[in-house]
Amino acid sequence: MGVLPVPAEVRAILLDIEGTTTPIAFVQETLFPYIKDNVKEYLRAHWEEEECQRDVGLLRKQAQEDSSLDGAVPIPLESGSGEEELERVIQAVVDNVHWQMSLDRKTTALKQLQGHMWRAAYATGHVKGEIFEDVVPAIRKWREAGIKVYIYSSGSVEAQKLLFGYSTEGDILELFDGHFDTKIGPKVESESYRRIAASIGCATNNILFLTDVPREASAAEEADTHVAVVIRPGNAGLTDDEKSYYSLISSFTELFLPSST
Repeated sequence: MGVLPVPAEVRAILLDIEGTTTPIAFVQETLFPYIKDNVKEYLRAHWEEEECQRDVGLLRKQAQEDSSLDGAVPIPLESGSGEEELERVIQAVVDNVHWQMSLDRKTTALKQLQGHMWRAAYATGHVKGEIFEDVVPAIRKWREAGIKVYIYSSGSVEAQKLLFGYSTEGDILELFDGHFDTKIGPKVESESYRRIAASIGCATNNILFLTDVPREASAAEEADTHVAVVIRPGNAGLTDDEKSYYSLISSFTELFLPSST
């Protein structure tokens, strides 16, 4: 794909995660299966803890709201003591989580339990965040050139920090100047990029946004942010129009900084 010069006015590079710094397969083939395979064991181990009970309470509330949906799985209250009763409730939570995940739902209740499970998995070394090998050397070079580096992902800031704090490259959190998630706004809305620029303290045209999703690139561009679309193994294909319209890179090493001449 060659070399893509970074405009001289760029002071900050904003990075998507899935499909940009990290293989899409990591999320689909490692993170989500980990939840499905380990949720019962996790609930059994942590059931008495306050955090786990809060998670279950949120899931139960969500299940009540979902009661009219086809295939919805209710979560009963514990109506007594005893191992059999506990197993019945835990199995209902497991079935509910599997049902929500089969529909690719993003409810707060589900995301909260997943986040706590991933935190435990990262901390115990069962999961390591996968990073493409060109990412860390490139970011170090950008930072040496005085460019700030930020993350913007639909995954929560906590999930982002886990991925980069327990990554295949070690703890690389020091490489990032800040993290944004959808609390600042959806990635397909241009206003989100204006808010990020205001938060960073620069103009939108001082930012270069790298993403694998053309709709996100379009929204950023609408806000006068520089964009490049990242082509990685496993990413969704681009249309011919998208290929001809956007600047494309397949590795962060293809970005050429004016100050590196």
